Amino acid sequence: MTATPPVPEPAPHPVPGPAPKPVPEPGEGPHAAIALSVPACTSCDICVVECPAWCIELESHAEPVPDLPPGARARTHRVLDSFTVDYGRCLFCGICVEECPFDALSWSPEPERPGAVRVDLVRQLAAGAPTPD
Repeated sequence: MTATPPVPEPAPHPVPGPAPKPVPEPGEGPHAAIALSVPACTSCDICVVECPAWCIELESHAEPVPDLPPGARARTHRVLDSFTVDYGRCLFCGICVEECPFDALSWSPEPERPGAVRVDLVRQLAAGAPTPD
């Protein structure tokens, strides 16, 4: 009986497709953390409603619009009390940033650092005026 020669290993073929993208350094990626511009926020709740992860909590109260002309009907506007993001639930999808009609939300260049415990991932981005009695 004669011995069969070993079959050589096939040469590796390159995987077709684009080269993989490099992983950005912390703070260099587009999805580092959410930043809130308090003066631009009208407390419209669009970010809260559109968030697929329900990780945004917004609290506000109504205040009368000051300096209305004589004879104008009384009007109110919403005033931001607090804006909280739970980064443990956030998908970093950017829907809240894209849907905000007042550009009150943006991506921060600073990454969100993980906390030691789960509760450390809940961040209050704004604390406004106290709620009226």
